[in-house]
Amino acid sequence: MSIKLLKQLAGFVLLVCVQCAQLAEAGPTIEHWVAPSGASVFFVENHTLPILDVQVDFSAGTAYDPPGKSGLALLTRGLLDQGVAGMDETQIANQMADLGAIFSGGVDMDRASIHLRTLSAADKRVPAVDVLQAVLVSPLFPPAAFEREKARSIAALKEALTRPEAIASKAFWLAMYPDHPYGQQATPESVQSIERDDLQAYYKTHYSAQRATVAIVGDLSRADAEALAQQLTATLPAGNAAVPLPSPQLPKASEQRIAHPAAQAHLLIGMPAVKRGDPDFFPLLVGNYSLGGGGFVSRLMKEVRDKRGFAYSVFSYFHPLAQSGPFQIGLQTKKSQANDALKVTREVLADFLAKGPSEAELKAARQNLVGSFPLRIDSNQKILENVAVIGYYGLPLDYLDRYAAQIEKVTVADIRAAFSRHVTARHLVTLVVAGE
Repeated sequence: MSIKLLKQLAGFVLLVCVQCAQLAEAGPTIEHWVAPSGASVFFVENHTLPILDVQVDFSAGTAYDPPGKSGLALLTRGLLDQGVAGMDETQIANQMADLGAIFSGGVDMDRASIHLRTLSAADKRVPAVDVLQAVLVSPLFPPAAFEREKARSIAALKEALTRPEAIASKAFWLAMYPDHPYGQQATPESVQSIERDDLQAYYKTHYSAQRATVAIVGDLSRADAEALAQQLTATLPAGNAAVPLPSPQLPKASEQRIAHPAAQAHLLIGMPAVKRGDPDFFPLLVGNYSLGGGGFVSRLMKEVRDKRGFAYSVFSYFHPLAQSGPFQIGLQTKKSQANDALKVTREVLADFLAKGPSEAELKAARQNLVGSFPLRIDSNQKILENVAVIGYYGLPLDYLDRYAAQIEKVTVADIRAAFSRHVTARHLVTLVVAGE
């Protein structure tokens, strides 16, 4: 490679870094409109790289599984790109490979998502978007693919029933949300009951423009973004807007122990706590950094791991959802230490709920969260993830611009008040798998 070419390449890399840094510092400009189809669209125009990322989210997560059919949302999303009008799954995969494009996505409690990453040049973008459109509007749910994926899902669920971490997670969510859709758990039996007709019906009900949020980030003009969003959603099934999920009832404090031969005990503590857009989110986020979200500087890590050696890792976090998502503490420890580790964890949490963080802990938390924020939006992919959340959950368009300021203004009093409203001992459930 010549010296001249090396200099040109270095200059290009420097330009990209500077532009990314400027974007991260200012926060991306998010444009919003409602497409003629009724889909809600969120767009960030970014010509730094010749890449386009598109994500379409539907209110079609696992919480929308019908009674007795848990696992339907996952199967439906998994089969979307396994055959469409005019192309089978092999042809779809080959077409995407030839274009250098990638499909990804998945399902959580609230959303089913499909994400396309493609080069933005028209000769690559246009055919890639055409494939995405076909996947969204004309999935065939081929019988052979359905039977294969159903069998694979059942086998995976049966295998998960042997693993303590999977057993703990399933039982924990059911304990936190005993009478709520968030507590629904797929089982081999529930998946076995699913028929191909169920997927087709679920698709027609839940994959409609009225339930769609389109996030577009990258090398595209506003006019082209408008045309793209309409192309993807104009011929989706006719459907109604999603009915909001119910608010979960808070569980009574409980402790459940499940026997297992594993050498390590799995401990989980938590409760439904906070939903997206709650004004207490930032005090909870900052406070949790000191409690268990800050890695080696967190209180839980210092007390449980550093001082006593009960666990290699211990964590806590808040997972906001459309309705109150969980606050959770988790760790693994030797069976013989499970009770001691649980006692210390509860003591640390109780002390934090009573006193909150120190001023020094608060300062460290704010510095880390603000200082690391640019890394959360330093690529198309990360910007897309944030824009998709902002769009789907109806957060303010300037949410990313105000993120640092929201962190900086949090006080110890704010944290104590927020934790007192969202984390209470009388509602905490405890799950121990493989503890003595």
